[in-house]
Amino acid sequence: MKIKNIKINNYGNLENKEINLKNKINIIYGKNESGKSTLLNYIKNIFYGISKNKNGKSISDYEKYKTWGKEEFSGKLKYELDNGDEFEIYRDFNKKNPKIFNKSLEEISKDFNIAKKDGVQFFYEQTNVDETMFTSTVVAMQNEVKLDKQDQSVLVQKLANLAGTGDDNLSYKKVMDKLNKLQIEEVGSDRSQGRPINIVRDRMKKIEFVLKELHQYQNDKQISEDKKKNYMEKITKLEQELELYKQISIIMLCKQNEEEKIKIKSSYKNEKNKKIEELNLQKNKLTEKLNEINSKKINNNSGKNIENNFNNLKNKIKIKKYILILFLILIINILIFILNKNYLKNNLINIFNFLIIPIYLILIFIIEKNKNKKLNNKIKLENEKIQEELNSENEKINYEINLLDKQIELLQEEKNNQEKEIEKEQIELDNKIELNLEKIKLDFKNKLDVNKYIEETENNNINNLINKKQEEVNKSKMDLQAIKIQEENISNKLEDMVNLKEEYDELEEQLQELEKRNNAINLTKEILTKAYINMKNNITPKFTQNLSYNISKISEGKYTKVGINDDKGLIVENEFGEYIPAELLSVGTIDQLYLSLRLSMIDDMSKEKMPIMLDEAFAYYDDERLENILKFLNDNMNEHQVIIFTCTQREKRVLDKLNMEYNLVEL
Repeated sequence: MKIKNIKINNYGNLENKEINLKNKINIIYGKNESGKSTLLNYIKNIFYGISKNKNGKSISDYEKYKTWGKEEFSGKLKYELDNGDEFEIYRDFNKKNPKIFNKSLEEISKDFNIAKKDGVQFFYEQTNVDETMFTSTVVAMQNEVKLDKQDQSVLVQKLANLAGTGDDNLSYKKVMDKLNKLQIEEVGSDRSQGRPINIVRDRMKKIEFVLKELHQYQNDKQISEDKKKNYMEKITKLEQELELYKQISIIMLCKQNEEEKIKIKSSYKNEKNKKIEELNLQKNKLTEKLNEINSKKINNNSGKNIENNFNNLKNKIKIKKYILILFLILIINILIFILNKNYLKNNLINIFNFLIIPIYLILIFIIEKNKNKKLNNKIKLENEKIQEELNSENEKINYEINLLDKQIELLQEEKNNQEKEIEKEQIELDNKIELNLEKIKLDFKNKLDVNKYIEETENNNINNLINKKQEEVNKSKMDLQAIKIQEENISNKLEDMVNLKEEYDELEEQLQELEKRNNAINLTKEILTKAYINMKNNITPKFTQNLSYNISKISEGKYTKVGINDDKGLIVENEFGEYIPAELLSVGTIDQLYLSLRLSMIDDMSKEKMPIMLDEAFAYYDDERLENILKFLNDNMNEHQVIIFTCTQREKRVLDKLNMEYNLVEL
């Protein structure tokens, strides 16, 4: 893997900075405080993100490198993997995840897994190097090599840790010592005294002895609890029955009240019935009277016909009378005619004689006509008067009958409405009662047979049932109270037992936790030991072999063999064949060993040829050692990109002297 280009918009004291790197040796030169270490941190943080946690430091990296007063806190880095694939990462350090682009400038950020804590895991998936391994092998930070002589043992320990465990901050022996100490202090053992597990076990034995003495009260308490349970169940059922009776009573009372209202309305209806009957009686009387009047009218018409018949009869008698007179006149007329013809022979007498009969008839007609007319007028007037009186009385009675009919109709309508209203209220009452009973049945479902209690209330006085059930509840509660007092007396005796049992249970939990913790520590020790043995047998020999080769090259054969000893840690064979502890070597030699070990591990930690980044790594190297290490880096690490951060011109002068190709970047 090679870093091609670095672009910094704003990061710490670096702003609008662009750096191009080459494949082999690159020297980043700058005076102190010019931003070399900042640039190195930028490279690490653009790959893994910047932390806002202090992690034991006085200030977090985010706070340290963010320039206050400026919104921009970002940059970009371009790199190439060993297979030739190129990628660009743009990261806004205010945000958790970067944007990743491939060679075609297509964003592929979503192609990688995202960890909840660390964000997109693109660099780990590409290189198999996490942040811890990156800082332990790829990067040699300035504060790891600038040590005083008296602190060289710290660096030696880091070397031993790195070779033994793969992490320069992790010592197998110290970890095992800490685990053993932790196990004794926080758990204890069968042979220890006064430790947590021993204290818990001793106390549990004492409690077990006391509990045996108090066990006799346990049966009494169980009997008391059974009695209390039975009485509580009994009281619950009695209270349910009492509540059921009360609810039924409420429904019955409601029914009675509503039925009383219906009865009142029914009485109103009956009153209207009586009133209708009275009005019908009055109507019948008026009808009878009306019939009498009509009968009179008929009789009056009959009298008129009789009178007319009588008049006709009288007229017939008069006609006979007039005919008789006419006959006599006719005889006289004939006699006169005969007499005049024979004796008198006067024409006037004949004329008179012929005219007397018509004149007589005309006079008779006129006289009778006037008499009949007067008589008919008188009869007519009398009939009209009688008819008018009868009609007047008839109209009056009809009017009264009509009034009675309207009253009867109105009362009948009111009665019908009341009947409908009563019927409706009766239906509503029945439905309401049925609904309330169904609700009670639902409320007491799976508790009581409601139908049975309803039948009982129909055959008995509900108030008597309620009073009787209340007495049963009160008596049962008094009995329950007596049992509770008895139980309280037993509980007082068992109080110590309960407290001791609770303490015993807590101690048992503590013992289980201690045993779990002890097992966890033992398992950790076992896993750590297996890992250490595996590291020591399989990985460490390879590291020490590579380290021996590297240190031999760097020291020009002065030190040819390096090993790891459990007692003495890192040991080195000098030119005389003697194995000496690394801590007896000079600081410069220890620096060489430390760098050599990192270089030994770098090829095995990743599938990529990772860059080698050195920040003031040669501070304690003399010119000869510096020349040797630069030769070694150029000749043996030529597949890796080397980035050297320095504040001096020494590396440049040596590379120029050796005529080696390098890329110089000045900050």
